Amino acid sequence: MADNEMGGQNKKKKSVECCGYPLSIFFIVVNEFCERFSYYGMRAVLVLYFTYFLRWDENTAISIYHTFVALCYLTPIMGAIVADSWLGKFKTIVYLSIVYTIGQIVLAVSAIHDITDNDRDGVPDNLTLHVALSMVGLGLIAVGTGGIKPCVAAFGGDQFDDSQDKQRSTFFSIFYLSINAGSLLSTVITPILRAQDCGIYTQQKCYPLAFGVPAALMVVALIVFIVGSKMYIKVAPKGNIMLEVCKCIGFAVKNRFSHRSKQYPKRDHWMDWAEEKYEKLLIAQIKMVVKVLFLYIPLPMFWALFDQQGSRWTLQATTMDGDFGILVIQPDQMQMMNPILILIMVPIVDSVVYPLIKKCGLNFTSLKRMTVGMLMAGLAFAAAGVVQLQIDNTLPIFPTATQSQVKLLNMQNIAVQASIDQTPYSLPAFSATDEYLTTEQISVVVTQGLNNQNVGLFKTMRQTVLLFGDRVQTVNDSISKPNEGKNAIRFANGFNQGLNVSWSGQDLGQIPANGISQYTLVPQGKVVFSIKNAAGFECQMEKQLSFGSGYTYIIPSTFIIGDAECATSITMSTEILPNVIHMAWQLPQYFLMTAGEVVFSVTGLEFSYSQAPSNMKSVLQAGWLLTVAVGNIIVLIIAEAAQLPEKWAEYILFASLLVAVCIVFAIMAYYYKYEDPAEIEAQFAEKEPEDKDEKKKRGSRSSSSSSSSSSSHGGRVEVEDGEEVKQTKI
Repeated sequence: MADNEMGGQNKKKKSVECCGYPLSIFFIVVNEFCERFSYYGMRAVLVLYFTYFLRWDENTAISIYHTFVALCYLTPIMGAIVADSWLGKFKTIVYLSIVYTIGQIVLAVSAIHDITDNDRDGVPDNLTLHVALSMVGLGLIAVGTGGIKPCVAAFGGDQFDDSQDKQRSTFFSIFYLSINAGSLLSTVITPILRAQDCGIYTQQKCYPLAFGVPAALMVVALIVFIVGSKMYIKVAPKGNIMLEVCKCIGFAVKNRFSHRSKQYPKRDHWMDWAEEKYEKLLIAQIKMVVKVLFLYIPLPMFWALFDQQGSRWTLQATTMDGDFGILVIQPDQMQMMNPILILIMVPIVDSVVYPLIKKCGLNFTSLKRMTVGMLMAGLAFAAAGVVQLQIDNTLPIFPTATQSQVKLLNMQNIAVQASIDQTPYSLPAFSATDEYLTTEQISVVVTQGLNNQNVGLFKTMRQTVLLFGDRVQTVNDSISKPNEGKNAIRFANGFNQGLNVSWSGQDLGQIPANGISQYTLVPQGKVVFSIKNAAGFECQMEKQLSFGSGYTYIIPSTFIIGDAECATSITMSTEILPNVIHMAWQLPQYFLMTAGEVVFSVTGLEFSYSQAPSNMKSVLQAGWLLTVAVGNIIVLIIAEAAQLPEKWAEYILFASLLVAVCIVFAIMAYYYKYEDPAEIEAQFAEKEPEDKDEKKKRGSRSSSSSSSSSSSHGGRVEVEDGEEVKQTKI
């Protein structure tokens, strides 16, 4: 692996070129596409995996999801230090990609299970093992994806020489396109893979396939990157500027509060206390960095809202109607709107919106743009709150902790008169009451003709009372919306013999005469149910199901199995109405959030790059990435502290907090003074020769000896040196 990377050689070899571009960048771009496909594809289905496979509640699933994302943006510190100070970028990418690949494979394996005959509810037998494997896999993925984040684009920039600035700029544009292309394709494909049915004993959602394909893409990414090894230019590690910055800041703080400092006059800036050991140029550069890092303090709140697209917004989509006519959108597929809108909006904003604002004579500075971006993200969450409020209004009202709900189902061939707590009901043959009766009593008296039956009730439960003339049977009903937008289906058999019901090859089991089956989750769309008796005679019933409904199909005693019109005698009782709020209502919130991202994120990267000293651009980009990690930690803190019972209230809370933080940021931005780092560096560079002899006597170390691997390649700003800025926050 490249003698010139670890051997201290600083001179670049000439790379193999094609059409004026280094051939090696092809391998780097393909590697990035596959890696981003792997990461975003896995992340797209992650919160649903937690909720529906590991069976965690929504709050736990959201907390673990955001903990994982936070780790992915904390680990770049490690990757940057290892690459710049020890292994070099190439070896760091290879070794951590291996860790990354193993993590993806472990996660895919964690989702594999075969449901036994005694385990037909879809829950794995050894759930603890699956949870443990999942956490190990996610931990390895966080180390891998975070560790290579500060290296890949910077390594691509190293492939160009000083005369190829134009080609380098084109490379970073292609590199950015490969990121968005990988993200877009993966958020379309992996939800489709997840939605497939696979399994041996019963049909299950195919999480092993949804995680397995990203794992395979990560293997491809690693192989492609290694294949190009002999073509790469591998620059020797030069030492990490972050470590130098930390030492300088540490010395300034220590010197400021030491007893010795009382012997010296006060200084204009706390960093000036480092002048006894460090050059004024380095100190001036750190001052510029600290000034911008202070401005970063409010920024994590934006990311706290932005990254909930993959958690809360995805879970919100599971309670909506995803039928768009020509295609059906899975809840986790709605995340594809973000990369689609980015690819559309970035060129429009750059070539149309900003020029129009400039023509109007408005001074739309970088910090003003970021303020507008934060406000738009707040509006996106307000819109999500409004959508959630409309969804809540359509949801069934389930019993509280002190209530029970009862429904009557007539299994007789004649109409009956019945009553519950003296409330009369008239039930035609093989029909059910339209609504549930809500009561706080522990039992109710069901009157059927001259017979009275005392029926015990369970608090917080919905129950259906089946009337069989001389007896009653009580069964428990669903007390929540079906998972993943599916439909909860069961059959009540009033026929005089046992029947077997199946659909799409999945067996619902034997339903005894005058009995009822358990609920089975059936996906949206056209479904053909097959009803057979012991003699093999069959009746097929075709139904068009929507999203999120709950039905009981009643097979009457007059049922003629094998008859061409047999399905017409089967009646239906509705326990849960289907989702009525269409998923298209999420489009405004995705549009507002993506518009906010384009104005906030792209501008923030440009601002950080423009305000950074020449050898510390990576430090500010590290600080920028750190705000993403902190934003995800904020989600955990607020979610645990607020504990709001209503989901719409959580959306409004986050929106309100972002608006409040935005006001603080606007005030900070108003007082911020833009600087020209090159001009400041030039001023101190002129004074530097005069002080050099004195600095040598004091053991000063020149800041120029610790330039970062990021140098000054224009497009590299979003990934250089990861999040090492964590060490510079004082």
